[in-house]
Amino acid sequence: MPAKKLLTNYWGLYFILGLLLASCSKNSSHPPSERTTAHTKPPSADLIFTDAKIYSLNWGEPDSNGLPAKNALHDHAGWHADADALAIKDGQILYVGNNAEALGFKNNTTRIVSLNGATIIPGVIDSHVHIEELGAILNHVNLIGTPTPEDAIMRIHKQFPTIADGSWIIGQGWDEGTWANHYPNKHILDKAFPNHPVVLKSLHGFAVWANSLALEKAHIVSGTPAPIGGKILTDKTGATTLLLDAIPVISEQQLQNNLINGLSRMARDGFVAIHQAGADGAQIKAFQRLNSQHKLPVRVYAMLSVRDHKLAQQWAKRGPLTDDKGWLDIRSVKAFYDGALGSRGARLLEDYSDMPGHKGVSGDGYGFDGQVVKSLMAAGFQIAVHAIGDAGNRETLNYFEKIYQLLPQTRQQRNRIEHAQVVNPDDFVRFKSLSIIASMEPHHAVEDMPWAEKRLGAERIKGAYAWRSMRKAGVRLTFNSDLPGSTHSIFSGLHAAVTRQNDQSQPAEGWHKEQALTIEESIRAYTNWAAYAEFREKQTGIIKKDYWADLTIMDIDPFKTGEQSPEKLLQGKILMTIIDGKIVSDNTGH
Repeated sequence: MPAKKLLTNYWGLYFILGLLLASCSKNSSHPPSERTTAHTKPPSADLIFTDAKIYSLNWGEPDSNGLPAKNALHDHAGWHADADALAIKDGQILYVGNNAEALGFKNNTTRIVSLNGATIIPGVIDSHVHIEELGAILNHVNLIGTPTPEDAIMRIHKQFPTIADGSWIIGQGWDEGTWANHYPNKHILDKAFPNHPVVLKSLHGFAVWANSLALEKAHIVSGTPAPIGGKILTDKTGATTLLLDAIPVISEQQLQNNLINGLSRMARDGFVAIHQAGADGAQIKAFQRLNSQHKLPVRVYAMLSVRDHKLAQQWAKRGPLTDDKGWLDIRSVKAFYDGALGSRGARLLEDYSDMPGHKGVSGDGYGFDGQVVKSLMAAGFQIAVHAIGDAGNRETLNYFEKIYQLLPQTRQQRNRIEHAQVVNPDDFVRFKSLSIIASMEPHHAVEDMPWAEKRLGAERIKGAYAWRSMRKAGVRLTFNSDLPGSTHSIFSGLHAAVTRQNDQSQPAEGWHKEQALTIEESIRAYTNWAAYAEFREKQTGIIKKDYWADLTIMDIDPFKTGEQSPEKLLQGKILMTIIDGKIVSDNTGH
């Protein structure tokens, strides 16, 4: 054959092969690096899910107005899942794609679960919780939703129809914001429970209601000085640690049980990880023991409590602790800068609209120890500061700015402001410029709306619970519940974030709806944005080969529902929770 003709035939062969390869690449549901060749035996999966709607979040970020990225599977018809099957091996994602290819990873021991159209999203993370309190409240009185002190007493009697004299009655959940204008006194509790010390924490833990016997146990009498940042009201109780310190200390085993109960509840409700917002020495010890015994039901990102001075000093010398397997990280610190808005403890730049002459309390006046926090920052810890009021937030930003000038490396530690509830318009951009993560709660907006504007006034309320303003300023967000003060339901959280309505879908038009987020942004705030806040964005938060197999499976499609019928988000149910490739909660009957 002439050389010219042979060369022409070869080019034709190359052209045909090129077309075949291009066609294969175009029709494949996953990158070539995730496929096996004809000469390589595919690895065997431990677990395969088929017939699912999978939203991997493995596409570009939405813009600051919530518009999906160009490579997101979103069009005029709305959202579309980007896979329908996945395979898991050794706690990691092995494959994400279609049913047929996923089943290619099975062997005789592989468990195969058909989800019949259920939805899989990256495992949800609650990035601000008080988990021991959630576990304890199962044994205490839950006062959430009680409209009056009389209703609270009725609920206690219902839960404890008989109780031995002298036994403590502990409860939590009465709303310090709703009751703020008429805080109850001790006499109503004295009459109802004359033989029991009674201590009832408020919804968010910033006020405590107690009877005379509990006050006596705490050595609180007329003239007792209030603790820093607290206030003792005549015949009433305000935010104080004195009463809580008087409650008998629970055993180490009971503390561990409370933690396991709380964490197990989170697993049942679809969460794969939590950020413990302030753990004292006893809690840190309990977390470490449970982790060493492989008994943690979900992954834990623990923030040291600066209020435990001995603990803070020990860890400032020791430095952060990162768990190679991701079960227990201790690399963050929780500090308080001001109080709560409901009890008028949040520090404002101008007077409270419903209490002229009062601006709240912050900084040294609230027990914020800047030197201790600085030493922990220098040791490499992420700092998470509770700040509610616009002055509290501004002063916290000022503090971070000052430390960054002294210790430039601390800017890279993904420092956070917890709640960031009321922010002056001039300060949104400062969150961005100082690389501060805004850790916020959708429920706080819809829970506080009956009274928040009374505290702040019509103009200042525009900078409160301002998620969209944060996004437009380029601020990194993470969403959470602040449990047990608010429900931790992911469905309720997404609904509040998208609609700015409470669980009764009120108000109909949404409260300051201009601050709502899209459903994609809201889901990201509970998944890959939360993963960033814990330094784990390369291991979790999206569904991708070699990432942790931490997944949340639900009976609704939250993307389509959140965009088209957001009120139906409240009807969603968690079907399964997968952590480290294992089904830790199963409500499907498989």
